[in-house]
Amino acid sequence: MNAKNDRYTYRISWSEDDQEHVGLCLEFPSLSWLAKTPEEALRGIRKIVSEAVSDMKKSGETPPSPLSGRAFSGKFVVRVPPQVHRELAMRAAEEKISLNRLINSKLNRLD
Repeated sequence: MNAKNDRYTYRISWSEDDQEHVGLCLEFPSLSWLAKTPEEALRGIRKIVSEAVSDMKKSGETPPSPLSGRAFSGKFVVRVPPQVHRELAMRAAEEKISLNRLINSKLNRLD
């Protein structure tokens, strides 16, 4: 296995439907691995990601870059219905803060 593949974002969770642990890789959303233990699920998903990367390189494709190495600007655009936009703008005005600051404070509470 290539150490570079360990830079991908792996997640292990329980699947009620399958009654097993499922290993996932955020950069490869179509891949998953089911196993009895979390450790086996992680080993399995790491292995198939490594195989997928190898296959992609052999066929001349570029594998996705790991999320951990990507630069994020901290800026994104979200479309909302006009009524929601109006309500948020009114709330921001009532609180005497910018709309950006209001939404940022709400997003920070998602943790």
